[in-house]
Amino acid sequence: MESMSEQSFLILVALADQPRHGYGLVTEVAALSGDRVRLRASTLYAALDRLSTRGLVAPERDEVENGRLRRYYRLTDAGAAAVEEETARMAAQAKAARQRLAQRSGHAPRLGTAG
Repeated sequence: MESMSEQSFLILVALADQPRHGYGLVTEVAALSGDRVRLRASTLYAALDRLSTRGLVAPERDEVENGRLRRYYRLTDAGAAAVEEETARMAAQAKAARQRLAQRSGHAPRLGTAG
């Protein structure tokens, strides 16, 4: 699989449960990341173009609301598979990190404490 940025991963995750339009994606990505990742419109639409080109997302429908066009995007089956693969990769890395930290200190790492 091609490398995936955190922004792209979060966009895909935000689409996992339902199609969303741009502003909905911006707010959902912020919520998923605990407000750590804040997408600007230009960043979001560039990412959606890349994800669409890779076949991971697709336009679902267009709606006009308050005179403005809203395009909704959906996660494709390939996108869902990419999220599953990336999630497994991250879980394996987190497991390796926990094991290394345990070896460093000679005991299990304490959660929620700084180093």
